[in-house]
Amino acid sequence: MPACKLQKFQMKVRINDIDLAYSDEGQGPPVVFLHAFPLNRAMWAPQVAGLSDRYRVVTIDLRGHGESDAPMWRYTLDLFAEDVRGLLAHLGIARATFVGLSMGGYILFALYRKYPALFQSLVLADTRATADTPDARAARFSMAQIAYRRGASVIADLMMPKLLSPAACEHRADLRDHVRSIITGNQVSGIAGDLMAMEERPDSTPLLPAISVPTLVIAGDEDLASPPEEVEAMANRIPGSTFVRIPQAGHLSNMENPVAFNAALLSFLSSLEDSDV
Repeated sequence: MPACKLQKFQMKVRINDIDLAYSDEGQGPPVVFLHAFPLNRAMWAPQVAGLSDRYRVVTIDLRGHGESDAPMWRYTLDLFAEDVRGLLAHLGIARATFVGLSMGGYILFALYRKYPALFQSLVLADTRATADTPDARAARFSMAQIAYRRGASVIADLMMPKLLSPAACEHRADLRDHVRSIITGNQVSGIAGDLMAMEERPDSTPLLPAISVPTLVIAGDEDLASPPEEVEAMANRIPGSTFVRIPQAGHLSNMENPVAFNAALLSFLSSLEDSDV
């Protein structure tokens, strides 16, 4: 690929009556990243560093997160999807590769269901297609009440063992502190809104056989929130998909083992270029 000047933009734009924050870095085929609950676009820093010399990397603070507005109102996955679509229209991006981790994957199912033509290809990381069980719905309701009464710092304490592997929780204080700082930087209205949106999400399993774009599915080998066996079973239902396990990584596999995550992502993206998809 010819050498080009690296561009970096961090800004906000008015989308669907809120200010949505995003970063737009590099030049080349666009790759759009959607973050997990309850984080923000800062979680993708290792991927921005690893890809923006070859790709146009767009990271978004979803509504309720980071520097984006966090209205106290009802959130849905379809609303998140409309925010993403509005931002892409603003950026002049007609098609892209989308990467979603955990809640980001849920949003990509909603986006694909409504706007499949936006997708050049798809990367689903540490996520699932199934809807919440009754127990999971009850747990989300309980967590929303805890957030309302006790704040984001308590949510960070509750989420850490679900987001990172046991080894990282015990031995990687730098990563643990970084993830915690991202979570505590979010507003309670956004945390509660996320929980409501995820609790109401539909079962996307019937959508899987209809996904017709090249798809990479990734799972952290020590992911407790989305066990790799379940993620692989989801991948097996997507025609022609590729499944990769990330060693020594929990739910936030992109942060815990960014070298392996980036290698899988770059290999996938390179294969698309070679096949002129």
